[in-house]
Amino acid sequence: MQKILEAIQNGASGAELAAIPLPDSYRAVVVRKEEQTMFEGMESEDKDPRQSLHVQDIELPELAPDEAIVAVMASSINFNTVWSAIFEPLSTFGFLTRLGREGYWGARHDQDFHAVGSDGSGVVLRVGSAVRKWAPGDRVVIHCNHVDDQDPSSHNDSMIGDNQRIWGFETNYGGLGELTVVKANQLMPKPAHLSWEESAVNALCNSTSYRMLVSPNAAHMKQGDAVLVWGASGGLGGYAMQYVLNGGGTPVGVVSSPEKVALLNELGVEHVINRREANYKFWSDETTQDESEWRRLGKDIRSMIGRDVDIVFEHPGRQTFGASVFAAARGGTIVTCAATSGFKIEYDNRHLWMKLKRIVGSHFANYAEASAANDLIRAGKIQPILSAVYSMNDTGEAAYQVHKNLHEGKIGVLCLAPTEGLGIDDPEFREQVGEDRITLFRRHGA
Repeated sequence: MQKILEAIQNGASGAELAAIPLPDSYRAVVVRKEEQTMFEGMESEDKDPRQSLHVQDIELPELAPDEAIVAVMASSINFNTVWSAIFEPLSTFGFLTRLGREGYWGARHDQDFHAVGSDGSGVVLRVGSAVRKWAPGDRVVIHCNHVDDQDPSSHNDSMIGDNQRIWGFETNYGGLGELTVVKANQLMPKPAHLSWEESAVNALCNSTSYRMLVSPNAAHMKQGDAVLVWGASGGLGGYAMQYVLNGGGTPVGVVSSPEKVALLNELGVEHVINRREANYKFWSDETTQDESEWRRLGKDIRSMIGRDVDIVFEHPGRQTFGASVFAAARGGTIVTCAATSGFKIEYDNRHLWMKLKRIVGSHFANYAEASAANDLIRAGKIQPILSAVYSMNDTGEAAYQVHKNLHEGKIGVLCLAPTEGLGIDDPEFREQVGEDRITLFRRHGA
């Protein structure tokens, strides 16, 4: 691996990289099958990713014809890595077992370890015999949509595919390692003006936010729309706020501290609710929601923008969903992609049907959407929301920070990259975009 790293740092050509022998094994962050019951009987908040995430050597699998091997310079933490680490809502080894039944190439994934991670930036080292558009030496970022392009259900929108999966969560050999194995249709060009770690944090959350708000597959936001964004300084919300601003909309962000209010104000967001200061009590007890608190939220929104919001960007789930359905305007849309506060959702259906609202489920993004979102990063129209960087050996602590919501933006993880700040190939364009804009979340997260 040291020879590969030195070659990358010295600007080796694709042919030179292809001539370096690949190791039989490499270091990766894994959960272990033997430990999948270690947290049984514990409350979710008490489960500790630092106990279950390990760095160990794993064997490099055989390369399929439609795949590439990438030297991972940096990766990042997503909520799905936390879910893998706490084996919730179920152990991800079940996903690997099902994938293992899908023939010769699928069987490689069914191991007693699960190498996790659903983001990555790096350099292509090898490509399979069927790969046409990518070659060794290409600097890339990786999106996490793992799809079988021979399945007809995938060709209108690959997220509808019968066997669509999330790489590094429902597949093995994810991005939190020195190497990764991905399908060639997961690769996208690395933003030349960003470092490895700045490039690595975008693909999953940025693409998810793009589909939720911009794509006709979900909310299809238009100019003038008002959008309520929960967790507006977090991994999804930080991109969502930028899309609303760029798209001529009116964002209303909900955050949890004055510091996060200040961050969004610097981003250009005028209307921000500090939920701790507002002290909303949407649930009066574990089984009962308080509609008067929904009404208070709606009143607070109208006092800011003079009307209800057209779109609610939902991902907390149980804690906020009833309020989200209520707060959306007549004919409005609640678009949801997750449920970080609980999967069992309750809301008053009268506020949905009688006011002709709609709930839209959205899950990651197809290749076209991910590429469009990546192009906006490359063009400097959307900025990375990197707030902290950890070493691969400290991935457990990084995942703990996400699990406990002790961060803002996205947390990056250095894999092969020895230090931060490497991989910037276009410093002139970086200066044009603006260092302060690129590093906004990092400065506030410091």
